[in-house]
Amino acid sequence: MELAIDTSTDFCSIGLSREGEIITELTWQSQRNHTMELVPNINRLLDQTDTGSRDLKAIFVARGPGSFNGLRVGISTAKGLAFSLGIPLVAIGTLEVEAYPFAFTGLPVCPIHNAGRGEIATALYRQDDTWHCLNAEHITTVDILCRRIKRKTVFCGEIPPPVVEVLKKKLGKYAIIPGAASRLRHAAHLSSLAWHRLIKGQIDDAASLQPLYLRQPPITLRKVK
Repeated sequence: MELAIDTSTDFCSIGLSREGEIITELTWQSQRNHTMELVPNINRLLDQTDTGSRDLKAIFVARGPGSFNGLRVGISTAKGLAFSLGIPLVAIGTLEVEAYPFAFTGLPVCPIHNAGRGEIATALYRQDDTWHCLNAEHITTVDILCRRIKRKTVFCGEIPPPVVEVLKKKLGKYAIIPGAASRLRHAAHLSSLAWHRLIKGQIDDAASLQPLYLRQPPITLRKVK
């Protein structure tokens, strides 16, 4: 049994899987209460399936990009469980988790998040013979992104409504944007991606794993007297 944890943004999802196949899942909107909600919800999931912590064979976690607090809570919990139980930890990029449900299209898949300051966080993936990354996670603007799109592309993720409108206006038929409900992240997709990496031996070091922040969180510097 594996436990998947995704607290990258206000939309959180956790799930239990067996060899990457989801058994049960809980997805909710946290409103930035990740610290208070995550562990009780994990316990709830374990109780519902009569699963003990010692039944877990691996921990899967979304590593970002996302909110500072959300990622900190999810990754620290995942690392703590992996350490205490002595089981493998596999981290998957949040944008890849969002893109993966649309792999079946065979088209480039471009997940988008709001990065603030008029910018977006994005990446590009596609399923050919294998699922692979065409352009790694980075920060850009929607105008620059649109200039790079030369063919039909699926746009997914927590896309801000104004960005959706720009994509439609500038790209027209090249912009395929599924409805918001189908763009919601699910632990099932995290479990599937992480399982395939686990069986290939692509395991993360729980001691050194850090969240992926494309922009460093703001830190208040101490004033020099």
